[in-house]
Amino acid sequence: MKISKQLIKYALAAVVLLPVLSACGIKETMQGSATEEASMTSSGKTNKGETAPSFSLSDLNGNQVQLADFKGQKVYVKYWASWCSICLAGLEDLNTLAGQDNGFQVVTIVTPNYKGEKSANDFIEWFTNRSYDNITVLLDEGGVWAKKYGLRGYPSSYYIGSDGILVKSSPGHASNDMIVETFKEIT
Repeated sequence: MKISKQLIKYALAAVVLLPVLSACGIKETMQGSATEEASMTSSGKTNKGETAPSFSLSDLNGNQVQLADFKGQKVYVKYWASWCSICLAGLEDLNTLAGQDNGFQVVTIVTPNYKGEKSANDFIEWFTNRSYDNITVLLDEGGVWAKKYGLRGYPSSYYIGSDGILVKSSPGHASNDMIVETFKEIT
């Protein structure tokens, strides 16, 4: 009889938690509302989603980089943090990806003074001691653009089509093969 009561408790917990967990998974991978439709307008939008927030950020050398600089190109945006072990473990692969011609640009963004990240000066000093020559790192001071992108954790990936549409966002590590495959389905 004791086993039956425990089974019933586990079954009830599963019934209650399954919809909650499923909803979290859906929310993390979809952009905007579930009612978004394909954008096929005279402006050339062909991907599903909303227009990506058009950031303007400084790189580690103080140069301004805007999303608009990549107009007409697909862009992979990776938010990461210097304290994130998963992020750090993926930097070498990300450096390799950024050095390849896969038909999309690779941009990484860190958020000084936001969600536990170092100050901009401390981050620049820390990062310049590493040898990732292909990675473009932009500084989103205070997480201003991270909030507009809906950043929930590190690392996070954002896939932007050549029409400027934020097609997909995905928390967690994404392998280079997964990133390349995802962009094959984005125009």
